Amino acid sequence: MSVASLPCVDEYTNIDLKTLQFSELIQKNKPVILKGAFQDKPLVKAGLKSVESAMAHIKQFDKGLLFTNYILEASHGGRLFYNDDLTGFNFTTQKMALDMVFEQLLKAQKDPKPSSCYIGSTDLATFLPGLLETDQMLLSDHVFDAYPPLASIWMGNRTTVAPHFDMSNNIAVCMAGRRRFTLFPPEQISNLYPGPLFPTPGGQVISMVNMANPDFEKYPKFKAALKSAQVANLEPGDMLLYPAMWWHQVDALDDFNVLINYWWNEVPKFVDTPMDTILHGLLSLRDRPDKEKQAWKSIFDYYLFDSQEGAHNHLPERSQGPLGKLDDMSARRLRALVLNRINR
Repeated sequence: MSVASLPCVDEYTNIDLKTLQFSELIQKNKPVILKGAFQDKPLVKAGLKSVESAMAHIKQFDKGLLFTNYILEASHGGRLFYNDDLTGFNFTTQKMALDMVFEQLLKAQKDPKPSSCYIGSTDLATFLPGLLETDQMLLSDHVFDAYPPLASIWMGNRTTVAPHFDMSNNIAVCMAGRRRFTLFPPEQISNLYPGPLFPTPGGQVISMVNMANPDFEKYPKFKAALKSAQVANLEPGDMLLYPAMWWHQVDALDDFNVLINYWWNEVPKFVDTPMDTILHGLLSLRDRPDKEKQAWKSIFDYYLFDSQEGAHNHLPERSQGPLGKLDDMSARRLRALVLNRINR
């Protein structure tokens, strides 16, 4: 199967955001497109008029802060990636005022071989709070009362962000230009050939496979990943909803693209990132004999991945300690215990 022939993500039409239950959709554990869900937003309407109209709409909310601008030479075809020896990246970054970023993008439109310009995940509430108010989503789902989403903006011209995963559920809204998401379920990780843990282009591990021209001799298992892949082609006003941990490549397909996304996770704030556990696992588990690792896998299943009640329901509450239900205070005590053991 080629990348061009991948099946499309399911689409829902005639969406009423006032009654939509995002948590119910996420529980289905698959991506869905909510077609035209944001088509009435001012930024979407401005972008359909012209690039300049979209930029003018955004600029009226500019707080004067400097944006981190990723700049990539035309020879790389917009793919934000590593340098040849994986010691750094094929792009540079500059702190720039929004006016300068937009001036650079408008200039690039006239260049037959333009450089790529990319503003990555930028907190809307900090940088463009008025835009968050005028173009905000109507979050009616009760889940957002307990777990408020983080809203971010992404802007630039034609770029490609390599396959990666996020630890939060994602609502990605195409506000201007077109975007294409290529999505893979979490269990495809070994077929996607993840790159180094450090450094990473944007804070997350990325796939080493160039999806525009896959090297199946070097990455033969990627063929298996493609059998599970889906594509979401987004027009302005479309919304893509997909669960945490799904791998996704994002292609911005026009000379000016804007995406607003909303991350949320139904996890208490005191819960730490599992990537910290991965790092400590490399230190404590990976190099043990295979038989020991299999034994530890059973122990991890018992304490972490099987029923949460299984490890403590036979113990009196006073004896459960960290096996019992965690809250902010007990999480602080457990974290202090872990740090003390690591630093001994």
